[in-house]
Amino acid sequence: MKKIARTAVAAATVALFAAGVGDCSNPGGGAAPSRSRTPTARTGTAAPAGTHLTIKDFTFRPADLSVRPGSTVTVVNEDSTTHTVTATGTKLFDTGGIKPGRTTTFRAPGRAGRYTYTCTIHPYMKATLTVR
Repeated sequence: MKKIARTAVAAATVALFAAGVGDCSNPGGGAAPSRSRTPTARTGTAAPAGTHLTIKDFTFRPADLSVRPGSTVTVVNEDSTTHTVTATGTKLFDTGGIKPGRTTTFRAPGRAGRYTYTCTIHPYMKATLTVR
């Protein structure tokens, strides 16, 4: 009889953990929250603050973006023409052509510093990426 009782308790414990009860990451129990690993650029949700660059009206917004070393920067082209985000001088990053209405990403340099960039198609478009 004790063996049956222990088996029932073990089965109930497994059922509770499967339901999320007792899970430290889900203190309220019930179904665990969804944890999507889909990149921001594909989900359409906002990128984390400080890692989002918009191209609109032939300008980069913000004109001086600050990020951590190696951060992924999401770029959204809201203009009606193709643009690039290309580091000047060392060419440490270059998105290639971003068509109108498209989103892409690039990895910020791993070293702290100020990196100027331009649109190679429209060289008067200039901005700065500050890595700290």
